[in-house]
Amino acid sequence: MKKLGVMVCTNSSIDYIKHDYQVDIIRSTILMGGKEYVDYEELTAERFYEMLKEDPSLFPRTAMASTGTMLEHYERLRDDGCDTILFITISSKMSGIYENALLAAKMVEGVDVRVFDSKSVGYIECKMVFTAHEGFKAGKTIEEIIEDLEYIRDNNHIYFAVNDLRYLVKNGRLSNAAGFIANALKIKPLLEINKEGAVVSVEKIRTFNKAVDRVIEKYMEETEGKDVETFIIHANNPETVKYMQAKVKELRQNVGEIKEYILTPAVGAHGGPGAITIGYVLNK
Repeated sequence: MKKLGVMVCTNSSIDYIKHDYQVDIIRSTILMGGKEYVDYEELTAERFYEMLKEDPSLFPRTAMASTGTMLEHYERLRDDGCDTILFITISSKMSGIYENALLAAKMVEGVDVRVFDSKSVGYIECKMVFTAHEGFKAGKTIEEIIEDLEYIRDNNHIYFAVNDLRYLVKNGRLSNAAGFIANALKIKPLLEINKEGAVVSVEKIRTFNKAVDRVIEKYMEETEGKDVETFIIHANNPETVKYMQAKVKELRQNVGEIKEYILTPAVGAHGGPGAITIGYVLNK
């Protein structure tokens, strides 16, 4: 492997994390208020959440990039000298990006394309991107790099709470939504991204604050006695971020840094304003 091209989808929120790596980003489109916006390039997270606050009647939807767009990225990276391309995608249970990426990979010639299903979203994708770059710099083969990504994929867990379940239900992102649809405005369930990469409900909870506390409890139970990297991802909910950071540090003083990351519009459109997660990756 002479040169590795790394790609990731916009759902990673990588635009909001400072880094020095060269990464190609496949961007989704946000459909809202009769207009279309390219994620981050035409609509940042800050402006997106402002718009939803200004007009609560707005209901955003998303459209993923086409197979043709992905093919163009593959060809450009190949023409730039990459003999191997690694494309890390949002979970195939949450989007068709993974399948489109596989189709595009079959169309390109002269380059080895590997499409990796993160079975997650947000920061987990970013961690995989950075791990891939570091692995390449260390002289690892593409197979060894993928093994590192598989470790991250198989050793992380994310719990989260949403303030308005309608966004997940209407956008079809809640895998076991049937039991919640009738009561969508009242229930603030504890949710998780399961091992298959699907968003599923774990427990029915009546208030958002109680759901947040239960998210913390689940995190504490699972990470007891383990060496983990902890992170919080949120949809413009800084107050709850501070609460969660303080609560976790109070309960586990040796937890270390708890980094926070914002959800880009392409993901915030599904979680809705105020959605918040706490997650971890088990360190090797």
